[in-house]
Amino acid sequence: MPRVFLPLLLALIGLILFGQGTYIYAKALLAQVLLEHAFEKAIATGGETKPWSWADTWPVARIEVKRLHAHAIVLAGSSGQALAFGPGHVERTPNAGERGVAVYSAHRDTHFAFLKNVVVGDEIEVTRSDGKHFRYRVDAASVVRFDASGIDPLADGYQLVLSTCWPFDALTQGPERYLVHATMIGFVPDLH
Repeated sequence: MPRVFLPLLLALIGLILFGQGTYIYAKALLAQVLLEHAFEKAIATGGETKPWSWADTWPVARIEVKRLHAHAIVLAGSSGQALAFGPGHVERTPNAGERGVAVYSAHRDTHFAFLKNVVVGDEIEVTRSDGKHFRYRVDAASVVRFDASGIDPLADGYQLVLSTCWPFDALTQGPERYLVHATMIGFVPDLH
């Protein structure tokens, strides 16, 4: 009996762990569908639109890196609850298109997994929930401690930083962050 019990116990533990991992990815994918719908409604109405009734956040922007076919809806705030569903706009940083450094943060294994493939020269497009559309060009990437990013949100110019945990293949969260730095290269006028 003990010879049969141990393999069954290990198989059960494996299934539970697999299920938890699958749940996280499924939640992230479903949330982006609901967020996309709320984002489109926000653009159409000009108001904050919650993606589901109990949400404590709402879509504020869409990020796209067309070369990688990557995109994500950005939420207001960067709390752990918001980041479970999508990238978050870091509090006290300007919005994309405003003077200073707009900072968006997300998990490395879901919404910002594509950052490992972003290279200098790539274009990042950001559409805000007010319909304004901005283009940025990646000019650098860096790895910093979470408490020593050196980002000054009030810096001159029009910049964007995308932030995620580092290294990409780590199993647990560590103190380092991977930052993609970009400078605004264009504004697409509102065509409404």
